[in-house]
Amino acid sequence: MTTLRERLETVREQRWGMAADLAFAVVWVTMVEILFTVADGPTWAYYACMFAGVVAYFGFVWNTELAVGWRRE
Repeated sequence: MTTLRERLETVREQRWGMAADLAFAVVWVTMVEILFTVADGPTWAYYACMFAGVVAYFGFVWNTELAVGWRRE
């Protein structure tokens, strides 16, 4: 089992990555909420858009890693 000290060290090491993850999630959920508050769409479409956020997040991370890799070359 990990200790609190180990978890805090992990958070300190990954500080900017975790902040970017949180920012992406907050922005995505806010956009979907606003869209479906204004458009009053069906529930299934709401959940589909939320799931699309997961796909978009991993696409964003993958493209960022590719760009950093190309920049190093």
